[in-house]
Amino acid sequence: MGLVGAMIDSVPSRSLQGVLWMLASGLFFVGVTGVVRYLGTSMPAAQSAFLRFGWGVVFLLPSLIVLFRSGLPAGTGRLLLGRGAVHTVAVVCWFYAMARIPVAEVTAIGYLNPICVTIGAALLFGEKLAVRRIAAIGVAVLGALVVLRPGLREVSSGHWAQLAAAVLFAGSYLAAKQLTLRMQPGAVVAMMSLTVAIGLLPVAVWVWVPVTLTQVVWLALVAAFATAGHYCMTRAFVLAPISVTQPVTFLQLLWATLLGAIVFNEGIDPYVMLGGGMIIGAVGYITWREAVIKRRPVTPVLDEVKG
Repeated sequence: MGLVGAMIDSVPSRSLQGVLWMLASGLFFVGVTGVVRYLGTSMPAAQSAFLRFGWGVVFLLPSLIVLFRSGLPAGTGRLLLGRGAVHTVAVVCWFYAMARIPVAEVTAIGYLNPICVTIGAALLFGEKLAVRRIAAIGVAVLGALVVLRPGLREVSSGHWAQLAAAVLFAGSYLAAKQLTLRMQPGAVVAMMSLTVAIGLLPVAVWVWVPVTLTQVVWLALVAAFATAGHYCMTRAFVLAPISVTQPVTFLQLLWATLLGAIVFNEGIDPYVMLGGGMIIGAVGYITWREAVIKRRPVTPVLDEVKG
């Protein structure tokens, strides 16, 4: 009984730890957006992104050395380059948007990324879209319209850039999903940082402006925050089901809104909160449904796999 009791007691503890790790992840990612917003338009988007990913390569250099010594798995070269190209454009779009529209709007629109991944998986990999998933996608699209409010206000180039970033990041994620079937996740992340830095280099050189040591240090902090955010998210997924940790991501929108209001004097827009909540709700529902499906017992007689 003592062992069973300890195991039962550990369940809420692990779930709580997962929630706390996800809270920390959200704070780190809000830190990323805050620093990039603070730097603003002082540097071209491509240059800022290059310096951020340059630092990422430095941080991941040990992983890259091990990877190149062992060699890339056969058949991954073209996919790695393709993913790097897509991610490069996505990063430039994100940096461009982050410097031009409120932090909360960037965060809310960015939540469309999992929706784009769901649609892309259906189009590219033939994954089935049930009626409930289609309905959730519809709710997310309506949420995006609430955030953007086309016709009621100007939809700026920053908004379009963030929409493009959401779609392109989804493409990068789908490529990463294929790569992790043949490579370790750490190697995939390291190669992404390297290919994006190389892809950004010629554009950054083309638009280069003088940079201060302070700006370089700030972008190193962005890279550190992003790395820490991904680590915390991974720890959260290990400790608790996604259905438990996913709702916590809503707080990221709240923190981003508070950051914009307190630090950058950006007004709190109720439409952004409402639309962002609709998108997060749709994402949370899709995530919950996937978790339910994965927990269903497999019937040995039928020997089938359901998606």
